[in-house]
Amino acid sequence: MDGLFTEIQELNIGKVKRNELLSQHTTMKIGGPADIFIEPASLGDIQKVMTFLKERQIPWRAIGRGSNLLVSDKGIEGVVIKLGPGLDHLTINDSTITVGGGHSLVSLSTLISKKGLSGLEFASGIPGSVGGAVYMNAGAHGSDISKILTKAHILFEDGSMEWISNDEMEFTYRTSVLQKKRPGIVLEAEFQLTKGDRTSIVSQMQKNKDYRKETQPWNFPCAGSIFRNPLPNYAGKLIEDAGLKGYQIGGAKISEMHGNFIVNAGNATAKDVLDLIQYIKETILTSYGIKMETEVEIIGRG
Repeated sequence: MDGLFTEIQELNIGKVKRNELLSQHTTMKIGGPADIFIEPASLGDIQKVMTFLKERQIPWRAIGRGSNLLVSDKGIEGVVIKLGPGLDHLTINDSTITVGGGHSLVSLSTLISKKGLSGLEFASGIPGSVGGAVYMNAGAHGSDISKILTKAHILFEDGSMEWISNDEMEFTYRTSVLQKKRPGIVLEAEFQLTKGDRTSIVSQMQKNKDYRKETQPWNFPCAGSIFRNPLPNYAGKLIEDAGLKGYQIGGAKISEMHGNFIVNAGNATAKDVLDLIQYIKETILTSYGIKMETEVEIIGRG
């Protein structure tokens, strides 16, 4: 890895680190080291490093603000690319906005609401990046990214970049084409919003934020919803009805505030969380005959 690390440093593409603990970059505060960790300073830097990695067939993984993510205690092989500063630009053209994949979704929704633009109210409490939100079709309060995205600028594994339409993103519940069929990084997103009453929009945003504070345990390190809702049922309700709230394995605990949240109650490991996820799955299957599927993305060495 020493030679590879030196070569990547010489590309001059932003911050490059070795064995960076990913617990420092996830909202759950869990995760072992990345062999090589890169924070590119621009869109051009990302394309440069991706071309380099593809030529040498080096495995890579992109992350944003680290929500909805559980990283293995053994870390991630190869290169982790973090979209952050340098990829958080924003352009507003009437009611159409173009925003970098590294931009905070919460701060974006707050900023846009103050300009009297409606459509992002649902995102006021989702603690992720724009890129991550597009990647997984994040949503809340009856809406999601698919309702407002017109197109996304994607960097694919071979280093090519392409704007693809909403239809081409193949959005479904908490998924997109990028998760399975066409792996890539969301560099930018274009959203079509609507002009509205600023006071009403800001008021709705605040209601959504207050609701999340009252019902979700973001005062503890957590990754957001752990399971997809097995509609017409709701994961949190099933877990609560099974009497699992507060159940704990190691440092991982099912929130007493919301059944579909696992919190890091103190020095939790990824193994603690995975064991707890498995326990929940087995309990719900036995109790209700329902198979639970994770919404949180589980990545890293096995």
